[in-house]
Amino acid sequence: MVERRDVEFTADGGVVLRGWYFVPDTPGRHPAISMAHGYAGVKEHALEGFARCFAEAGFAVLVHDHRGFGASAGEPRHDVNPWQQAEDWRRAISFLEAQPEVDPSRLGVWGSSYAGGHAIVLGATDHRLSAVVAQVPNISGYLQALRRVPPHLVPALEAGFADAERRAARGEPLEYQHVVSADPGVKASYTSADAIEFYLQAPAEDTWENRVTVRSTRWARMYEPGQLIQRVSPRPLLMIVAESDHLTVTDVALEAYERALEPKRLVLIPGGHFDPYDRQFERASSAALEWFQQHL
Repeated sequence: MVERRDVEFTADGGVVLRGWYFVPDTPGRHPAISMAHGYAGVKEHALEGFARCFAEAGFAVLVHDHRGFGASAGEPRHDVNPWQQAEDWRRAISFLEAQPEVDPSRLGVWGSSYAGGHAIVLGATDHRLSAVVAQVPNISGYLQALRRVPPHLVPALEAGFADAERRAARGEPLEYQHVVSADPGVKASYTSADAIEFYLQAPAEDTWENRVTVRSTRWARMYEPGQLIQRVSPRPLLMIVAESDHLTVTDVALEAYERALEPKRLVLIPGGHFDPYDRQFERASSAALEWFQQHL
């Protein structure tokens, strides 16, 4: 049996972050894993299955919502600042290692998609960690944007970013857009059918809203976690890459894996970006669990 507790802790600026803490029912101190979601996601977006898989195998697991999302506090809401999220995650690791059920010498981090990039950044810069799993990870905002945004649309996109910056300088409210939409007339971060299906699965409006700041897109295009991938070593790195990923594109992830130093392992799974959460869950979760068992 695994107990799931609602927990909270304080990050920079006094912002209260909240999440789920999964505790195995076996006595003693356990190795522990810190988890979080990707771009504009919350813990209810298919993370509990991974957390329970790890906890049932004897790991203490913390899954937190990023500031401004889900159960966590923080203003402005629905604002994806990758550097702030990575710093908040360090506070989550500090909270986790202080729990009486946790062996602080055996800590791992698991991140998926945008948070897979955070996992690489943390693995490279937080030496408390002993194992890193990056699932369908964000590697390069710039390179991914080259694939996802046709060149003829880039000038209008950049003009929108500039306008949003001027509005903020004048003290006007932040501009928002949808996270997902199939309507070409609606501004959205993602328009593909698989992204729409995934994000709209959240159970209630008080858990997740289909909105994100426009500047989140600009920050995403600036974020380059793959630049740190060689610094993850000597911490063991597992990368789980989807063979047909059109978001965190497959060949960019594979090139980054080649640059990573040992110890490392690559697991390729069939399907696209969102398949590890459902159709390929068993393969993705088993690979991560084996990696944590080997190195924690």
